[in-house]
Amino acid sequence: MRFNRHLDLEGKHAFLSPSNHHWVNYDDQKLEARFWSFKSAARGTALHELAKNAILLNVKLSKANPTLSMYVNDALHYNMNVEQSLFYSENCFGTADAICFRRNVLRIHDLKTGVGKTSFQQLRVYAAIFCLEYDIDPTLIKTDLRIYQSGEVLIEEGNPEQILYIMDKIVYADQYIESMKEGGL
Repeated sequence: MRFNRHLDLEGKHAFLSPSNHHWVNYDDQKLEARFWSFKSAARGTALHELAKNAILLNVKLSKANPTLSMYVNDALHYNMNVEQSLFYSENCFGTADAICFRRNVLRIHDLKTGVGKTSFQQLRVYAAIFCLEYDIDPTLIKTDLRIYQSGEVLIEEGNPEQILYIMDKIVYADQYIESMKEGGL
């Protein structure tokens, strides 16, 4: 048997995916709700790509979409890197929407295109990974964390003790996972 090579599907996820097979048991209402959630996620991905390109091309946005405009314009103002990978180990890495580190100030901005409840915990974890990767003591820097959602900017000054706690948790969990991989547990 020669299988078809669907190269155009690499990296994509189907709405009716075998790996997320619960849809088999959905009624029409649940299927419709999942469809709109799926469409919303795709829109969010496209908006992130638009924001990334606007920042890379140094294009400020008008107020037509206030959340996107504030996010893009702030990233340009602070000369931030977009879609920046942060890496501690094969078990712990991620991609910050926008990040920069200058004059002992770490800025991490996150664009949220949905309406769900948000948390700064994701940004704290990015800060912890950053500090681990670049060997920076969070007690010696200032951390500016921002979430852009629904026309608002939520700002938190990162708490160094929280970031240190997460750093310790990452190191511990990574070692624990590695020992499980090696059959030590």
